[in-house]
Amino acid sequence: MTAEFLARLDDGMLEYFRDMASEMVSRFAISRAEAVARINERYQDADISPYPDLMCHELPEHWTYGLYYYPDEAGRLPTGDDDESIDFSALKVRPAPEPGSPAWTIRDCDAAQASGS
Repeated sequence: MTAEFLARLDDGMLEYFRDMASEMVSRFAISRAEAVARINERYQDADISPYPDLMCHELPEHWTYGLYYYPDEAGRLPTGDDDESIDFSALKVRPAPEPGSPAWTIRDCDAAQASGS
């Protein structure tokens, strides 16, 4: 377990999860603390293999959409492909983890210091 992520990750997967969080911050305009909390909520009990885990067959942004959005009426989620025909405005955003949840391992000020802001 790292200081920010609740799942056990080797160095390669730690970088991959940090890339997922960075993608969420840039794509969805959320704080790094919220991105990490969303990842923790989903993956805290997952059995993540050393890098490259099976999930690495997709780019990090592929997984971020399911952490942020509910699937559309057809059961589809965006995947990060440029040629997608999904109406993002019709997608419902999943709620962030509850305040005070163990998923919130960093505060916004901690995230700013870690990113050098």
